[in-house]
Amino acid sequence: MTPLTVATQAIARRAKGWLQPSLLRRLLLAQIGVVALLWGATVALFLYDSNKLTELVRYDKVFACVIEAAQHLAHDPARQQATLKAFDLALLETSGDFSSETDKAPVMQVWQRGRLIYNSTEAMPAMQTSAPGRIENIRIGHRLWRARTMSSPLLDTRVLLAEPDFLRLNFTIETRSYYLLPLGISLPFLVFPAWLSVLLALRPWRQVTQETAARGPADLSPLSFEPPHKELQPLVRGINGLLRSLRERNARERGLIADAANELRTPLDAMRVNVEALKAQTADRGQRELMANLLRSNDRASRLVGQLQQLMRSDEMPQDATPVVLAFDVLVRERIALIDSLAHARGIAIDFVRPAGDADVPVFGERESLISMVSNVVENAVKYSPDGGRVTVHVFSEAGQAVLRVTDQGPGIPAALRERVFDRFFRNPDQTQSGSGLGLAIVRAVLREHGGEVALEDGEGSGEGNDEGNGKGRGLCVTVRLPLSVG
Repeated sequence: MTPLTVATQAIARRAKGWLQPSLLRRLLLAQIGVVALLWGATVALFLYDSNKLTELVRYDKVFACVIEAAQHLAHDPARQQATLKAFDLALLETSGDFSSETDKAPVMQVWQRGRLIYNSTEAMPAMQTSAPGRIENIRIGHRLWRARTMSSPLLDTRVLLAEPDFLRLNFTIETRSYYLLPLGISLPFLVFPAWLSVLLALRPWRQVTQETAARGPADLSPLSFEPPHKELQPLVRGINGLLRSLRERNARERGLIADAANELRTPLDAMRVNVEALKAQTADRGQRELMANLLRSNDRASRLVGQLQQLMRSDEMPQDATPVVLAFDVLVRERIALIDSLAHARGIAIDFVRPAGDADVPVFGERESLISMVSNVVENAVKYSPDGGRVTVHVFSEAGQAVLRVTDQGPGIPAALRERVFDRFFRNPDQTQSGSGLGLAIVRAVLREHGGEVALEDGEGSGEGNDEGNGKGRGLCVTVRLPLSVG
């Protein structure tokens, strides 16, 4: 795989993670949306206030004061200019933080006897309105001005006040900056604090998630984490209620199966005794053959009942069971000795292999459950091997684990079914041997209780005498791993 392909896959995974719905992202966006809404509402309020703001050119008394000063000081031009300048600066202060040199500031122009005697800024040309007392729009260059002229017949005095059309909004922002400035500064820096606050608020939620994810499939005990938060309490109570219902249902099912198995064992044993007695009393060959078939059916039914009882014991370690340290290799050898008579009747050889010089293989567990597990693995290998075949049993230690590897020469299991065969009562549809489909389910249940694992692979004769690529192989290799006992 090329580096470009690896990078592309990493980007695709990251993009998929971002596109996946996230409660954290949802809460974060909700916080940002609320603040943005408040910020927008504040700006809208500023715009509304600016539209309501009375324009400077509407104040008649301002015009009156300027006209009065210009008329009374006409005999002293220096004092007249100083007074008009003071009025101009006062107007600038009330209109915002402007200077008379900028084209954003209001403009005051005063005429007397047809001559312009005062102009706020020399850069601004003389403005003219069409009629006194009326507010008009005047365009000077690219700027639009709101202007008004008031006049007095004494000394032919005229005063024009003009302000930029956008001044009202600017004035509103200037006067309300103690509201707007904090919003403008905080908005870009809102994302990280909001993310951190939401992340910290969701910590109890993550505790519930982590404890739930750490549970094994057989652990139906209530959650130990009891959150004080009223939002999480219904969730934890609901999970614990569901676990309690499942625990009670499993207990009823286990009790029903265990009771049924125990009740079936007695009539099956009685049936076998009666059939054997009848078989011994008759000399008719046909009847003896029928009774032999009946005994074989009885054996299969008895084996199914026994496996059901083993399954109930293996699903959960009995309360009175005491796990102890066991010599795993010795336990396997004992089970082989008991199964060897069954194998010998069909001419099957069982080879027990222990690496030379290998130390003991101790495991910690419940003896009866481990015996059931080993018996099912070895018996299956003998059962599905052809007459005259060979079963090889290896026991050794590897990487801190006790390993049991059983290889047979049977038909094997297709790779596509190697996970399904661990389900209860599932059997390979192509299998001709009779069985209940519980053997491997018992094996996995025992290993789950002991912290072990099981894997199915092709046997040593894989591919021999089979169509190439059919996926079945020849023979099956079952590998069981258990933690070694330490100390």
